[in-house]
Amino acid sequence: MAKSAKHLLVASTESYSGKSATILGLSHLSLDKDISIGYGQPLATDFRENASHKENTEDVDFLATALGLSANQVKSPFLFLDRQTVNQRLKGENKEDYSQALKQYVNQIEADLVLLEGPNNLWEGSVFNLSVPEIADSVDASILLVARYHPLAMVGSLLTAKKFLGDRLLGVLINDIPLAELETTTQTVKPYLEQEGIPVLGMIPQDRILNSISVREIATRLDAKVLCCEEHLDWMVESLSIGAMNVNSALGYFRQRDNMAVVTGGDRAELQMAALETSTHCLILTGHIPPKDLIIERAESLDIPILSVDTDTLTTVEIVDSAFGKVPISENIKVRQIQSLMKQHFDLDRLMKYLDLAIPTSVIN
Repeated sequence: MAKSAKHLLVASTESYSGKSATILGLSHLSLDKDISIGYGQPLATDFRENASHKENTEDVDFLATALGLSANQVKSPFLFLDRQTVNQRLKGENKEDYSQALKQYVNQIEADLVLLEGPNNLWEGSVFNLSVPEIADSVDASILLVARYHPLAMVGSLLTAKKFLGDRLLGVLINDIPLAELETTTQTVKPYLEQEGIPVLGMIPQDRILNSISVREIATRLDAKVLCCEEHLDWMVESLSIGAMNVNSALGYFRQRDNMAVVTGGDRAELQMAALETSTHCLILTGHIPPKDLIIERAESLDIPILSVDTDTLTTVEIVDSAFGKVPISENIKVRQIQSLMKQHFDLDRLMKYLDLAIPTSVIN
């Protein structure tokens, strides 16, 4: 690690706020300024049953590939927070002091600016002395806080975070701001936060591409069988519709949506055809009833994948709907969109000034 390296811990008050996307966009902006970037995620969390550490390392590998980082510029998590790990700590079976391991972990990353991805919220990891403020204190890192926009709760949570994080809080990025709220955020929320000593370094508007989900991801989450057009699973789905009404009503409903996935029964051929004739990127069939040949033929002519699932309609909708805006960045179209949004809406120069990190003269000139 270079002697002049700066450390920035990208954290959030809640999960799915956009930390990884922020790091990706911030890294591209920095690389454009000839500032070398390093990345690490000290603590990875997954409390699901049969959680796989492989998924967490896959996210790190994707980020490293997208940024073109070498092996000495990126580090996978050194502690995986799961049920077994936490229980061992609570029972006193694990009494390790992780502060020294954390310092060694960070010192192995070679870069001008080392970006560390924090846990899901400010206090997660406290039982291991690896909460956001403890990580920042241990490696002398400044903190950039990413907050998903909320009209009522966001300002209060940021004020509380300021008290919790103190002077290490360098600023905030407000993410996923609805277009209708941009003016209020710019003219009211931002000035208030700045007045309270919380610099607003970025305000990212809500974006349907970033909140979308690929057909491939939908198929994986549903454990679905792909009936046709498997070569088009990278199509992005921006909305979800349920086909449970008559055809005339369905057509009017479907025409109001763009790039949607439609969930309907396998026996509803008329609704399936109506969906295929509108802006549909994926047809999801429930009920264990195979579609008619003419539906398959029409879908193939339009390159629209059809998925067959074992779950009922309600469960299927819940699974897909819960994925929007919460899927890890893993598609090139999202990477490009993040780069564009961060370039337009994030003040990199101000961040570098706060970090006391000089931009190379060759770039300035």
